[in-house]
Amino acid sequence: MNTVVFQTRMLPERVDEVAPDGSDIRRLVRTEHASLVHVTLAPGRVSRAVAHRTVDELWYILSGTGELWRSLAGRQELVALNTGIAITLPAGTSFQFRALGSEPLAAVCVTVPPWPGDSEAAPAKGPWAG
Repeated sequence: MNTVVFQTRMLPERVDEVAPDGSDIRRLVRTEHASLVHVTLAPGRVSRAVAHRTVDELWYILSGTGELWRSLAGRQELVALNTGIAITLPAGTSFQFRALGSEPLAAVCVTVPPWPGDSEAAPAKGPWAG
């Protein structure tokens, strides 16, 4: 007999961990197939450039403004990040982001499969000093 596990969780007040890219992570929920976190980057901060080895990520920007640089297979682009924007980061994509303006950049992030640990993120060369 399979046991179904439901999860319900409020956004934690405290940061659970700092991601390999330097952003603040608050864990939300996780299943066998995906994980969901809340990500913030303080005003004026720049993340470290990384590439995820095996996971895809889907982001939805909740608040703040910023920019995201991403590069994969010879294609690169710079994307304005504002409330309501959703972006994809397929596995292998090098990316870096920064928070512009006076409030933190905040997003929810789905990782498929679930985040396996910090060794998932390989250092990459991005456009900004991070």
